[in-house]
Amino acid sequence: MARKRDNGPGGLIIVDKPAGFTSHDVVAKLRGMARTRRVGHAGTLDPMATGVLVIGTERATRLLGHLALTEKEYVATVRLGQETVTEDAEGEITAARGAKDLDRERVDAAVAEQTGQISQVPSTVSAVKVDGKRAYARVREGEEVELVARPVTVSSFVVHDVREETAEDGTPVTDLLVSVVCSSGTYVRALARDVGAALGTGGHLTALRRTRVGPYGLDGAHTLERLQEHVDAEEPLPVLPLGEAAAAAFSRWDVDEEQARRIGNGVQLRMPADAVGRGPVAVFGPGGQFVALVAEQGGRAKSLAVFV
Repeated sequence: MARKRDNGPGGLIIVDKPAGFTSHDVVAKLRGMARTRRVGHAGTLDPMATGVLVIGTERATRLLGHLALTEKEYVATVRLGQETVTEDAEGEITAARGAKDLDRERVDAAVAEQTGQISQVPSTVSAVKVDGKRAYARVREGEEVELVARPVTVSSFVVHDVREETAEDGTPVTDLLVSVVCSSGTYVRALARDVGAALGTGGHLTALRRTRVGPYGLDGAHTLERLQEHVDAEEPLPVLPLGEAAAAAFSRWDVDEEQARRIGNGVQLRMPADAVGRGPVAVFGPGGQFVALVAEQGGRAKSLAVFV
């Protein structure tokens, strides 16, 4: 029987997800490596996508839902000239109008339309629920799915390169190498779809790499192979401790011992003015002990999760 690993309070492991793995696949791998069932992830990545996937172990799993709401950054390749059923390269091609000799000003204008605070219809093969059932499950069963547009924020959408290519089926296409910074709930696939629609060419993603989730970037990410090397060498996994993870991702409020005790017991203390309206706040007691994650409600601290 494998020796149970002492994971203590847990923390975050920033994984550089490989292509071909679902987010759940990565969670399953980490459960085996960390020898605990208490593993989860913040923000799903499609199997085709690579890059930053934030994994939480033990008590850090209670942070994940809040981390998933933070800003994200991607680099991607948008292929103009073809549409697919999934809006990425994994789906069947449904239209191939072609795209050649596109005017760069028109391309930039179409991208600009998808920048800022926009109303976006999610991809029909997304995890958005329709009457309690995931949209992608309904599509797979042959249903026609219509999703409601919702507000998202695309802080930055930049075209870095434009390349004319020929697709495998012979269709002349144009690939855009882009970077995107966006709010939670934004579908980069949908950005590709809508840029293609605006240009009359159709569009889909052929590559997607997430380079940042909130404060966590690729510079601190570990491949599954590297994590397995730690396990094989019986070395501790490179876990970002719970308190460090919270301090990096949320505003900080330092309290004294009595305040820490009361917040830990669920008492809704009045928050300092500089912490109001700033989203979730990480509360730290004397000695840097991470006490709780709280949110402002009527000027007072409502506990989202307590860690003492």
